[in-house]
Amino acid sequence: MSYIEEHNYDDIIHLPHHTSPRHPQMPVSDRAAQFSAFAALTGYDAAIRETARLTDSFVELDDIRKEQLNERLWMLKENQAMEPKVQITYFRPDVRKSGGAYVTVQGSVRKIDAYHRQVILEDGTVLPMENLYSIEGELFETWN
Repeated sequence: MSYIEEHNYDDIIHLPHHTSPRHPQMPVSDRAAQFSAFAALTGYDAAIRETARLTDSFVELDDIRKEQLNERLWMLKENQAMEPKVQITYFRPDVRKSGGAYVTVQGSVRKIDAYHRQVILEDGTVLPMENLYSIEGELFETWN
């Protein structure tokens, strides 16, 4: 026979619930939290989300597109004083994993730095020339 079967707790069942004078009672929200699931693998969810995040591959440009970009960069360099407004699509490598994303930015060109192979926009954005995909703007519409 077990202890419970031997004792039906008639002697203590009607006594008031004990409350400690030294320790305050735990709030109900904290009491529920102590029974919640334990996250033994901290960072696991973030790692799964990062693995699932998609990136684009860098597209190697053909000779025609490279020539077009070179002509447009030359035109921007020649008209640099006018600070022409352009829309540039370029490849931005991902800092965490292979690949990246194609991003389009708009702004005025402040400088074409042929030595460092960079396009610098008026807002300070620096675009490496080897990552450029396309350059559009009014300057090229009047030229074509």
